[in-house]
Amino acid sequence: MHFTSEQRLDDGVVEREFTLGEIPGTLWTPGSASASAPVPLVLMAHNNGLPKAQPRLVARARHTAAHGYAVATIDAAGCGDRPRSAAEEQVRVDLRRAMQAGEPVDEIFESLIGPLVEKAAPEWLTTLDVLLALPGIGGPVGYSGWTALGIRLAVAEPRIAAAGFFAGGYVPRAQREEARQIAIPLLLLLQWDDEGNPRQRALDLYDSFASKEKTLHANLGGHTGTPWFEVEDGGRFYDRHLK
Repeated sequence: MHFTSEQRLDDGVVEREFTLGEIPGTLWTPGSASASAPVPLVLMAHNNGLPKAQPRLVARARHTAAHGYAVATIDAAGCGDRPRSAAEEQVRVDLRRAMQAGEPVDEIFESLIGPLVEKAAPEWLTTLDVLLALPGIGGPVGYSGWTALGIRLAVAEPRIAAAGFFAGGYVPRAQREEARQIAIPLLLLLQWDDEGNPRQRALDLYDSFASKEKTLHANLGGHTGTPWFEVEDGGRFYDRHLK
């Protein structure tokens, strides 16, 4: 891992950009983190292709770091500014057109998101290994963000002790099956009027998780309308399970 920049923000959080091979990422750590006082880690993933510098993700990451956690995000393969194939770009165009036209999108969605999850998960796991070797960062590990990727990581990585998922209406079939294996504490956020995530599918996914502790928070509004207080509630959720 090579750190390419570092700055201390007004709230005392240290923000560092890094590269790990071809993987670009950002790490936020509270000023209190040290080798003698390591802090838990939260992996924060944006949805299927958005850049790691997406403002809503950065705001959540800074708030979580100020709350006493190391927070990391990366641009995995096919996400952010990393190269995408012409075929992937065409699928994105087809998906947007079908959604705008009200046409069935399941198969188009599978052909885009399924491969994205398959490519992204190994890079996140590699990054996790390196992050946990850094001074000032320790376990346990939490996850926050993109539901499809989070399901795959929670199944593959026993060090992830709790997870917060967003939306969940469109999740590949493979991850819907994997969801039945997940037993860690979960917090699922659902926007009731999300134009891009069918509500009933999100509710069905919630039912399929095997976790004995799982919480569903539903709020009125569209996809990007999640209230800020949910970030604060998420902090209390991670406090219960990671500290």
